[in-house]
Amino acid sequence: MARQSNTCAGNLAFLFALALIAARVPAEASEEQAKTVEFNVKPGGVVHTFSEGIGEYECSFTYASQGGTNEVSASLSLTVRLQPHITDYCGLYAKILSLFSVTQQWLMSVGLTDDNRLFSCSVWRPQGKSYLFFTQFKAELKGTKIEYANAYSQSAAGGQSDVPLKPEEFTIGESTVTHKDGKFSAQLSKLTVIGRTRKDEL
Repeated sequence: MARQSNTCAGNLAFLFALALIAARVPAEASEEQAKTVEFNVKPGGVVHTFSEGIGEYECSFTYASQGGTNEVSASLSLTVRLQPHITDYCGLYAKILSLFSVTQQWLMSVGLTDDNRLFSCSVWRPQGKSYLFFTQFKAELKGTKIEYANAYSQSAAGGQSDVPLKPEEFTIGESTVTHKDGKFSAQLSKLTVIGRTRKDEL
């Protein structure tokens, strides 16, 4: 089983793996070697899965989340300012409920080296920090064996820096990265996984 590390050694290993991918994927990499796609993270407590792949390799992100109070408060404050003389309280109540189901735009990037030996997947919120409460998450790579993985409560954006989850908050298996029940803090903004393909084992 792969071991997780939030130490400098772990970060250096990650940078080394990324350097390998950059060296092996030509600058003119086609859509078959790397791609980034947008998807919406939907709160509401329902389990959702989003997947993307290259050839025979696939990355899937499964999660369930609830609306975050910070973003809901900001949206509600704007609603009240735009409608200062509220008389339709039933309508306001419906509006408040709808705020808790506001989707967030996230990105998934997948990449495959030109020798088909390393497959990478990153899932993150481009704004940096997500205020949604994740009740569960799982990332799965198909066709590879995970060599490195890490999860973050905050991703680097707008002057912010990556803030990794504590090692006890998630677990790394041969093909999956999963939250730990009772340990996960419900904060997730970025997930990075790098796997070595079966072809490299031949």
